[in-house]
Amino acid sequence: MWPAACAIDATLMRRRTLLAHTGKWAIAASAAPLVARSQAAAEPAPGLADTALAQQWRAVSRIGYGPSAPLLADVRAAKHPQEWALEQIDRAYAASQTLPALTPDVQAINAPLPELFAQWKREREARAAANTAAAMPAASASAMAEPATATKPVAAPAAFDFSTDAGPMEFKRLQVQKAIAWHLRACSQPAEENPLLARMTEFWFNHFNVSSGKGEVGVFVGHYLINVARKHALGRFEDLLLASARHPAMLYYLDQHQSVGPGSANAKGGQRGLNENYARELLELHTLGVDGGYTQDDVRALAMILTGWTVGPEAPDGFRFAPRTHQGGPKVLLGLTFSALAPAYGESEGIDALRMLARHPSTARRVCTRLAQFFVADHPAPDLVERLRQTFLASQGDLRAVLRVLLQSSDFWDPRNQLFKTPLDFACSALTATGSATDMRNLQLSNGFLSGAGQPLHGWQTPDGYATDTATWMVPEAFTRRADYAIRLAQQSGDTSRLPDLLAPFLSSATQAAVLRARVPVRNGLLLAGPEFMRK
Repeated sequence: MWPAACAIDATLMRRRTLLAHTGKWAIAASAAPLVARSQAAAEPAPGLADTALAQQWRAVSRIGYGPSAPLLADVRAAKHPQEWALEQIDRAYAASQTLPALTPDVQAINAPLPELFAQWKREREARAAANTAAAMPAASASAMAEPATATKPVAAPAAFDFSTDAGPMEFKRLQVQKAIAWHLRACSQPAEENPLLARMTEFWFNHFNVSSGKGEVGVFVGHYLINVARKHALGRFEDLLLASARHPAMLYYLDQHQSVGPGSANAKGGQRGLNENYARELLELHTLGVDGGYTQDDVRALAMILTGWTVGPEAPDGFRFAPRTHQGGPKVLLGLTFSALAPAYGESEGIDALRMLARHPSTARRVCTRLAQFFVADHPAPDLVERLRQTFLASQGDLRAVLRVLLQSSDFWDPRNQLFKTPLDFACSALTATGSATDMRNLQLSNGFLSGAGQPLHGWQTPDGYATDTATWMVPEAFTRRADYAIRLAQQSGDTSRLPDLLAPFLSSATQAAVLRARVPVRNGLLLAGPEFMRK
């Protein structure tokens, strides 16, 4: 139940107006006080710092995406939120070794890779046939077409409507949408997906980013999310790196599938040559970092080491090594020489190079810095990063060991270490709090919010992934956009009568007063628009 409302600031009161009910939603005027407070809030909520409530909020909002009633009960059953947080490491790893909970409407994203390749081939053929038919005179097209087999355009279904067969030409588009739907459900249903596993899946997908908007990538993005980012989220870093490197989504995204060694058997007369895209991003983003001590010569050497790595449409793992495109001879990478006995054995060069990079001290520093930024603070303490780095190196990239050190650190629990929610954080936490991710309308609403906020799921075009820092996302328009989304989500989420009891303990008296002063129809939405809910 709500406590008695305290007096609301007079300045904020003057900014309040009645909410105009129109068919088209805009930011509710009732939210203006909360938006103003959210913009000004740079410190922890009054009354929560250094308390059990603050630690509970931090646990559920950083290990997961925010509170639900069952998740809070689980945290409170532990002796301390830190104990609960540490327990999640082994729980998340165990969950990662099993298939995720995929509802029938999105199971296609995790179909066997040869089946995904075949479906994508059918889409290309259907589109080619449709384009050919469209280019022909009407009489010729009618005469050539066979009614029983001719490709007929099918009206595209509404977004996130997976209930009907849209025909082969909509396969990739639906694969992209189904991957988004599953990701939003996974991050917001802690009873279905372990919250830490959902967090780490997001982290690694962003670290090894691919964009669903590029060519073939959208067909495979859901499979990549599940079988690379999720499956290896709490394993060994080098296994994760290798899984990413060999997956069709990455091979297509950075054009590795068409890289040909200049001295290979297939080089003469061919139109394709050596492609350095993947090698460059592998060194700069995935492993060593831009200041990791490599040169352009190392980029070229790694690109030649990886020639021959391409897609295998009929292979269970979607990978094929093509000896005729592999660059033979010795290659020197970071002072080490890589040379297979013959091009036929060249795949081992790439595996050895990737394992070496995964174990490199610069890789340990980069990965551990990013983990600390993701879980602790935009600018984590150097001594914390160093402890994580030493653990990474000593354990040969055991990510569970690194996470244990991170969650046991005082830095993680220090209320001075603030994190502002990204748009994805906010959407997942709002869906979690309202328990509304099972409604496809809410997934569609959330997807639209993310696109408008600048963080479309799986849609960042460049390989560096989304930024997660406060400076990127704490901009004035972010608060009004989030409040608009929160109000609409609560309005169409059915019974949200338990939302006040769930969130009130974590809200300051000023936030509670602002919500109580608002009109009843928007109050539950405004619970999600206050400064406390913007942070994790």
